Amino acid sequence: MNIRNIWFIMKREFNGYFATPVAYVFIIIFLLLAGFSTFYVGNLFERGEADLYPFFSMHPWLYILLIPAISMRLWAEERKSGSIELLMTLPVSVFEAVIGKFLAAWAFTGLALLLNFPLWVTVNVLGNPDNGVIFTGFIGSLLMAGGFLAIGASISSITKNQVIAFVISLIVSLIFVLAGFGIVLDFFSSWAPQTLVNVISSFSFLTHFDAISKGVIDLRDILYFVALIAIWLFANALIINVRKAD
Repeated sequence: MNIRNIWFIMKREFNGYFATPVAYVFIIIFLLLAGFSTFYVGNLFERGEADLYPFFSMHPWLYILLIPAISMRLWAEERKSGSIELLMTLPVSVFEAVIGKFLAAWAFTGLALLLNFPLWVTVNVLGNPDNGVIFTGFIGSLLMAGGFLAIGASISSITKNQVIAFVISLIVSLIFVLAGFGIVLDFFSSWAPQTLVNVISSFSFLTHFDAISKGVIDLRDILYFVALIAIWLFANALIINVRKAD
């Protein structure tokens, strides 16, 4: 694997986000929704605690809506415009292209996440928060965003239609979140063996992100997101290889 090729693809893709107003609109919407959900839904002030748990607890739901909007264009646009043929003629392997595009989307999402730092400053002004927990929450959120992006990138490689890629990515992402939702687990608990309930729960983003957002670093949670990203990116490369001629 050639790091320079990955960097070339990543740089090309990342700059592409800012060639249109879409990137700026996305960042503004993300910041507004994050602020609204933190202050009004999460009741940051009313809780009387200097932490960002209300902010991080809403991230899975924000990512369900917003990450597919980023990932839908990754490969669907290349297929629709025909530029995927040009990309495949470059001295770049499919896997290098997949990783480069994914890293660009991940870096863009990380930038949007980083721009929420005024919230971090706010809780430090208002109280004496555990900044280690907040830092861990940001790392966990970034890992989870990578999981959503890897899913969306893989689905984007299936179709030329960005709307279809968006809808399918949203549905698959929702399944990965709801697998750990209390109502869903209660439904399975009423008739399924506990082992099956635990397996279903183990696939959920909520199960693995909740602990990280509270500052609990468990290697199994980290490995879950890393493995999830790797598996979906491998599927992404496989689909591109199989459908090269389409």
